[in-house]
Amino acid sequence: MSVPMTTITRKRQLRKTTFWKRFLANRYLYAMLLPALVYYTVFHYVPMYGALIAFKQFSITKGIMGSPWVGFQHFTYLFELEKFWQVFWNTIVISLYRLIFGFPLPLIVAILLNEARKIMFKRTVQTIIYLPHFISWVIMGGLLISLLSTDQGAVNNAVRSLSGEPIGFLTDERIFRSTLVGSMIWKEFGWNTIIYMAALAGLNPQLYEAAVMDGANRWRRIWHITLPGIRGTIIILFILRIGSLMEAGFEQIFVLYHPGVYRVADIIDTYVYRIGLTEGRYSLAAAVGLFKSAINFTLLIVANWLSRALGEQGVY
Repeated sequence: MSVPMTTITRKRQLRKTTFWKRFLANRYLYAMLLPALVYYTVFHYVPMYGALIAFKQFSITKGIMGSPWVGFQHFTYLFELEKFWQVFWNTIVISLYRLIFGFPLPLIVAILLNEARKIMFKRTVQTIIYLPHFISWVIMGGLLISLLSTDQGAVNNAVRSLSGEPIGFLTDERIFRSTLVGSMIWKEFGWNTIIYMAALAGLNPQLYEAAVMDGANRWRRIWHITLPGIRGTIIILFILRIGSLMEAGFEQIFVLYHPGVYRVADIIDTYVYRIGLTEGRYSLAAAVGLFKSAINFTLLIVANWLSRALGEQGVY
């Protein structure tokens, strides 16, 4: 049976009225969201127009639209380069190290701090572990060189005083990746605990009281109340981390690496920097960056789909 047009029109008008009522009721929230929308539009979406040069033989004098189209020529050339697959593999390995060793640590620290009873101790620890986040990688790189240098580094000086051989934290290919991952965790894990601490603050304390009355010890309370209570937060952060798997930390590596460790430390971002800004091969650099973004987008979609398939809430 067909629906009269007047009924359809009435429903559409009702939806429009409801939308504007919700919009006006939440206008202050939308106003707070506006700066973020402007920022992402200007600095993230508008520059996507420049991705066209990945499919062109870009010339600065001709501009983006004036440069001739070459299709997938740059991608074909890229996939035939042995160097590209080396930096691709380095990016995957370093990112996986950061995911495996860096992702659980903020959660563990947040749970431990949540279990601490002395407020002064908790605040002191939080302040100490948050501080490295506010230090730029340029300054942090100088600190790491002062600490880990084989010549006058404080750590190697201590090793020499114990009659040991200096350790090439920043020069030995076998150790350099571990140094990268360890310094990244040291700098960022304290800041990442903030999200988990906020999620833990929202848990109902009556659940813990009931568990204590039932005789549950601290470990059982963590396993059966704390972790299930913040499971949604953990999964969302994990999905976002998977979606940025190809981001291995440009600033950190750019500050610390050198030609002696290129074989194990050169990642896609540093490779793009060299061939794009240093060598002036803008189209090839754009092709590399676009390929990396496509992989990140695919990983994000797959991770979100798996999350929803398992009955959890995804990021959309």
